[in-house]
Parts: sequence; C-alpha cells; structure tokens
Amino acid sequence: MLGLLETFTLRPEEISGADVRKAVEKGVTRDEIREAFYVAFLFNVYDRLADTLGWELPDPAYYPKAGQFLLKKGYL
Repeated sequence: MLGLLETFTLRPEEISGADVRKAVEKGVTRDEIREAFYVAFLFNVYDRLADTLGWELPDPAYYPKAGQFLLKKGYL
C-alpha cells in the first residue's frame, strides 16, 4: 500500500488497475485502498497549500504540548 501511495503522490499518471490488483492480492481491501487514497489526497492538498501560502511550522516546543492536549482531549 505504501508503494501505491508513493506512486499516487509523486507519479499519479503511472497508476493502473494492475497496481491496485497487486495490493488486493497482498491482502489490502478495496475499502482500505479507497480510504488510503482519500487520506493521501487530503495531505497532498494541505502540503501544496502550505507551500503556496508560505505557512510556517510552529516552534518545536509546540509539538509536545499539542500532543499532550490531543491525548487528553482527542481531536474533536
């Protein structure tokens, strides 16, 4: 699945039905493939927006605090 996602992200014109069939043959369900593509698509869009709009990363001290908050409160 990771190889399929790499191709999806970097060379989407190269993906074929055969690539998806290989993932299915290795035990990945079609629903899992669809879900992975949805997630990858969103991350790809966010990354391109960040690059285009010049978003900056927070200070490194932010991440442990944010992680603790998410562990405590969750994402919603």
